[in-house]
Amino acid sequence: MELVIVTGLSGAGKSRAADALEDIGFFCVDNMPPELIPTFVELLLKSKEKRERVALVADTRLGSAFTSLFEVLQKIKEDGVRYKILFIDAEDAVIERRYRETRRKHPLSDKFTGPSVLKAIQKEREILMPARQKADYIIDTTAVGSSQFKERIANLFLEDATTALKIDCMSFGFKYGAPKEADLLFDVRCLPNPFYVPELKYHTGLEQPVKEYVMQFKEAKDLSEKLMDLLDFLLPLYRKEGKSQLTIGVGCTGGKHRSVVFAELLNRHLTEQGACSKVYHRDIQR
Repeated sequence: MELVIVTGLSGAGKSRAADALEDIGFFCVDNMPPELIPTFVELLLKSKEKRERVALVADTRLGSAFTSLFEVLQKIKEDGVRYKILFIDAEDAVIERRYRETRRKHPLSDKFTGPSVLKAIQKEREILMPARQKADYIIDTTAVGSSQFKERIANLFLEDATTALKIDCMSFGFKYGAPKEADLLFDVRCLPNPFYVPELKYHTGLEQPVKEYVMQFKEAKDLSEKLMDLLDFLLPLYRKEGKSQLTIGVGCTGGKHRSVVFAELLNRHLTEQGACSKVYHRDIQR
């Protein structure tokens, strides 16, 4: 059985994650008390209707029972059931805005006086920190659209690669904030900016004229070679450590030109080396 535990901040998108997992064939159960998980897994394994892909959503709505989650997971692991943890995150201000727009009540809001949702979010983040640290996959939905979110879920779980290192090469603009989920962060603002070339300003790094402009400089060629050498050195170490997901952030000022070119280059290099790599351009449409 492939078991995925979906957790994370309330309002970050766990329900959307469960919907996306269902779309690719997972049997999803929301908010199951941890003490019931071993029995539930045992029933599924004995059932005539085999459930090979199962996702369980567990979060702070469980109250104090949530703290026993990892003890339970350790038990089923000892019984031979493998699992992965998917953590859904977002910036505090974005979650606060989502609650304000939907007028829904935060699960921890009763613990605080007054209407402040932010205090509840910060407390929940504190409670969930151990889960985030143990997570195999982290998706930050702060600046990720619905279609991008579903695509990332599908890319993580559609392939049967339970031991493979899955890599996201993500371009972004520093003016919109660096991605919190990035394990490696590369800043290419040191290179000449096509934004200041009138005929390139409104084009992107996916287009050949912008690629040619960025890569015509010796500094860009040298930087790309050094980054590729660094990744060739690091990836075997990450695999040896057992890491499941690696997010490589490549940033420029606006996330439309230089970072896009370099994210594409790194993704192509990794793919050619046989890595399970995908490329995302977070801010290219901004």
